[in-house]
Amino acid sequence: MFCRSRLQLSISLACLALPGLPAFAQEAVELDAVTISATRARSEAGKTPQKITVISREQIEQQLAITSDHGQVLSNLIPSYSPSRQKMTSSGETFRGRSALVLIDGVPQSTPLRDSARDGYTIDLAMVERIEVIHGASAEHGLGATGGIINYVTRRPAGGTFKQHAGVSLNGATDYESEGLGYKLDYRVEGNQGSWDYLAALSWQTRGMFYDADGELIGVDDTQGDIMDSTSNDLLLKLGYWLDSEQNLELMVNRFQLEGEHQYVNVPGDRASGTPATSRKGQPLGEAPQNEVLATSLSYKHDDLFGNRLSAQLYSQRFRARFGGGSHDSFQDVAIAPQGTLFDQSQNESDKYGGKFSIGREAMFDGVLGLTGGFDVLQDTTSQMLIETDREWVPETRFRNFAPFLQAEIQATERLTLHTGVRHEFARLDIDNFRTIASTKPVGGVSVEGGSPTFEETLFNAGLVFQATDWAQVFANYSEGFGMPDVGRVLRGIGQPGLSVDSFLDLQPIVTDNREIGLRFNHGPFDAEVSYFESDAELGSRLQNVGGFYQVRRERTEINGIEATAGWQINPVHRLQTTYAQVNGQSDTDGDGKVDTDLDGANISPDRYGISWQANWTDKLNSRLQANHYASRSFDDAALDFDGYSLVDASLGYRLPVGEVSLGIENLLNKDYLTYYTQAASKRDDQLFKGRGRTVTLGYQVSF
Repeated sequence: MFCRSRLQLSISLACLALPGLPAFAQEAVELDAVTISATRARSEAGKTPQKITVISREQIEQQLAITSDHGQVLSNLIPSYSPSRQKMTSSGETFRGRSALVLIDGVPQSTPLRDSARDGYTIDLAMVERIEVIHGASAEHGLGATGGIINYVTRRPAGGTFKQHAGVSLNGATDYESEGLGYKLDYRVEGNQGSWDYLAALSWQTRGMFYDADGELIGVDDTQGDIMDSTSNDLLLKLGYWLDSEQNLELMVNRFQLEGEHQYVNVPGDRASGTPATSRKGQPLGEAPQNEVLATSLSYKHDDLFGNRLSAQLYSQRFRARFGGGSHDSFQDVAIAPQGTLFDQSQNESDKYGGKFSIGREAMFDGVLGLTGGFDVLQDTTSQMLIETDREWVPETRFRNFAPFLQAEIQATERLTLHTGVRHEFARLDIDNFRTIASTKPVGGVSVEGGSPTFEETLFNAGLVFQATDWAQVFANYSEGFGMPDVGRVLRGIGQPGLSVDSFLDLQPIVTDNREIGLRFNHGPFDAEVSYFESDAELGSRLQNVGGFYQVRRERTEINGIEATAGWQINPVHRLQTTYAQVNGQSDTDGDGKVDTDLDGANISPDRYGISWQANWTDKLNSRLQANHYASRSFDDAALDFDGYSLVDASLGYRLPVGEVSLGIENLLNKDYLTYYTQAASKRDDQLFKGRGRTVTLGYQVSF
């Protein structure tokens, strides 16, 4: 059941804007149709029963002129996405209160079996043409999308036999410090020759240290990893061959690496006195934290196979996420070294192989019915190693999945379109016998009997789109998502002798029910979309802070919220855009089947208000001003109460006779603040991080 008060508020927000619209314009604005590749039926934006956001290349470049932080780009453009942690890890960055499945051209990048929360940095945004965002639980791409899907669609070769692009940027704090300077270079060549098209792009970026509003060094996260004091590079290769005008083959290879320079150490703060963590020059032990990702895809498409649309894809992904080291209690083993002296560091290792096949036909029975069917296969092998001592912290876990699906679109009337579908998941988890490491509590390392638990889940979706007028549309949707808890974290924490993987309840999958109702309209200079959603999981997965470290809790969770966006094209020069998001969540901590405890900042985002002003003053000069307010929030645990803060960013772009130059300022007003995660999710003194102070980015790019 929808929560009545929330639903009334959602509808009221939309209706407030409707009555006055005809006074401003008489005709709806016609936009080019945008096909969403992340939907298996290749739906068009603005015609789906759930909220879908398409972030264009122009929007990406507007944000990159201000910040290169991937999490901040997403947060600025997706209302219900959590504020960025400004670190290499994306732990605590949730989407509608749950996890998002990250894809690159449909290739999964997330590692749900041992969630290292590093999927935010798997590609350089210079390689991305657009970002497709499906809001809410979805089973369209299988495992992991309990909160939604974020699909990075890589650049396609431009027309012409040979084109080049080069870009350079420099950024740093306004209080000049050489340690804070960062640089970026990117280069791209593309074109087509006969039946072939090609693209090769590479980027290199070095990031300096970050400074807060007071000009002090921000604390480096030398455990989870940091984008401060780091270097990254990306290589994207694409090669396509057109067999004829309707069918083509395409090979995509993307290799991305981000590694810390390993020159600073954390100086813990003090929560009691409000002293934030800082950094100092030092020589950390072990190897630098890093992300190393290789994604490959071979795709075949035929747009007219006896009237059908055929798509087939084979893919692989190799993922290595290395974390910072330390002499943590969880690493100790007196059989190796005296208690408290053993240094180690962990590395998450995941290898995926899979395939996706679909065939669809549109406009059957005089345009009434469209069908898309197919199947997906996936094998994901994940483990977590302690690389200094060559110990297996998380045993090798093999997940095999086969999932047939069928989607239907029914044009019930001229104004009413129905969407429905079903997907059946056959999944198997294979884990050999293993022994937890010596530090596992309460009794030390224990032997665990392996097993091969299997799961079958039938997942449904159903929705409708009603075109109330030429410019107003009502939509409603029910969808289910399928995910796994952080299996690796669960397995490595087993401290009770005699357990078997086959009987361990905490390995049961997460099935999320998502319900949504909303309204979108586009009338003259005005456009808006507002939706209310609910997301429930009978056996959810929640992170709980225990002694400064997170453990998985399996319990019922219920989340609801509102997302709203509204735009006003004042004239051809000026556009205003506003956003609003509210997310609430509770879990059942006492096991009575009723939710009773608020989810904290590690699981949900704060209420958020945003506004932006885009101005294209001339065909050469443009500017952007954007502001986001993250509202204060109280939790059941008062130590995690969030004070709230507001951030303002600005950018200016100018087209020169040759190339374009841009100037961006992040945190224009130099707001002094502690990040959302620091306040609402963590109690550790070494994670008492301030946000980045005023930062300037100067860029130049040229295409030739």
